[in-house]
Amino acid sequence: MRNNRAMSVRPHRIAVLALDHVVGLDLGTPSQVFSTARSSAGASFYDVRVCTPGGRPVRSTAGFQVHPDHGLDLLDTADTVIVPGIHDGTALTSGSLEPEVAEALRSAYRRGARVMSICTGAFVLAAAGLLDGRRATTHWAYAERFRRLHDRVDLDPGVLFIADDRVLTSAGVAAGIDLCLHVIRLDHGSEVANRAARRCVMPPWRDGGQAQYIEQPVPKATDTSTAGAREWARQRLHEPIALRDLAEQARMSVRTFTRRFRSETGLSPAQWLLQQRTDHARLLLETTDLTVDQVAHRSGFGTTAALRQQLRQRIGVAPSTYRRTFHPRAELIGS
Repeated sequence: MRNNRAMSVRPHRIAVLALDHVVGLDLGTPSQVFSTARSSAGASFYDVRVCTPGGRPVRSTAGFQVHPDHGLDLLDTADTVIVPGIHDGTALTSGSLEPEVAEALRSAYRRGARVMSICTGAFVLAAAGLLDGRRATTHWAYAERFRRLHDRVDLDPGVLFIADDRVLTSAGVAAGIDLCLHVIRLDHGSEVANRAARRCVMPPWRDGGQAQYIEQPVPKATDTSTAGAREWARQRLHEPIALRDLAEQARMSVRTFTRRFRSETGLSPAQWLLQQRTDHARLLLETTDLTVDQVAHRSGFGTTAALRQQLRQRIGVAPSTYRRTFHPRAELIGS
């Protein structure tokens, strides 16, 4: 996590590197998501621009050409570099990359930039050597090909996204949106990320460790759903909530409820509830003057020690550190 007070001086600069056969949705995702991250006064936190090798037009998979305003020199001053997915090209077929592109990516990373990929953009980062010895993910359908080409990468194709220091990779399609929202949350906190998610008509948070896809079919709207039980739980996060309580709200057996819950959310009820409590605690730390002990109780953790353990496990910092980073009056609030 970063303390981004310095970022208020100017927008954080994001360079989106589009290569030939770029996936149209992946190309548009960073601009769409990061442009919705704004201060309460409406100021943009990010400046997103697109570049290509030599500033040349590239083909997209969506039937249009991309005519960028920038070449690879855009990476020289970018704070974050994002590589969208591709559906063809040597990075995908043989694991190789144009030397100038590989060096531009390596140079940006050496300079301190954050480097990200969406979907098969991970093949590009791997071809540049930026994923060697790291955990990474990509679209599950390309996992075997990725392993054949890049055996020095610790690939986990079963998750939505992975953040390994300054190198972040996501699975395909909507997981790129999840990764961008995750970065906004890291940079500016839950409140800003939640507002951005609402503008994108997206859930505010899906954990990176959540499964990429659900093997059970998502229940039809006419089927019995656990949505009502989830909403019931959200209104009572400050109270103890047992699995049997949730099942009773859905009028199901515990076994049926657990199976249905996982098919709808990709998480077990316990994992989902812990995620909801953690997110609520983060929001309270950012937006209220409650003490850390009060936040722990109102989010259902019961004790400061339990809250501290969960925050450290999920985002690597203590509650007081998180508040100092994201609360505008943190220095005036007691712990």
